[in-house]
Amino acid sequence: MPGDVAEKARLRGERLAVRDALTLAERQQKSQSIAAHGSAGIPFTPGVVISGFMPIRSEADTRPLMEALRTRGGRLVLPVVLDRETIVFRAFEMDTPLVKTGFGTTGPGEDAAVLDPDILLVPLSVFDCKGQRVGYGAGHYDRAIARLHARGRRPVLIGVAFDCQEVASVPAEPHDVPLHAILTESGLHWFSAPSSISDGGQKVL
Repeated sequence: MPGDVAEKARLRGERLAVRDALTLAERQQKSQSIAAHGSAGIPFTPGVVISGFMPIRSEADTRPLMEALRTRGGRLVLPVVLDRETIVFRAFEMDTPLVKTGFGTTGPGEDAAVLDPDILLVPLSVFDCKGQRVGYGAGHYDRAIARLHARGRRPVLIGVAFDCQEVASVPAEPHDVPLHAILTESGLHWFSAPSSISDGGQKVL
């Protein structure tokens, strides 16, 4: 609804301004805490496909977290935006070169394998205590999650943000899919437990 869209835009601007005000040293320290909590708290078996993301602007730096998850046996992918609408997830090996992929992001090139993630680390601008999130306004992740669901995939959705991005309430629209968890510098907080995090049918939760 128009009112919900306007409120999301207001919250986005407000919380991004607060995030932008963090110093580089503060963001680095908080990102290291995020990596420690995520590495210890996200349950999965080796071979599970995990989508991370390369940080842009004042986002949390997920690179330490991704390397920690790789060390535990996670198979990493990165999101790449195609034709301004569609996200695909390309394999991100240790030696994979990264190229510019639009919207200020970098990711693997066209020769990298495309995989569906079992765990999706989701960037965001705002979140609340019920797992509702506000992205950056383009709807890329909303469409990507909808396409995965249409194919029968149910990835575990874990938002990654700083504590300062939390608000009391985010207005939920019909197409919004809540997060299973939020990962911040204060810890990994679950809103709802997914039925399983699996690789080849092997249940982890």
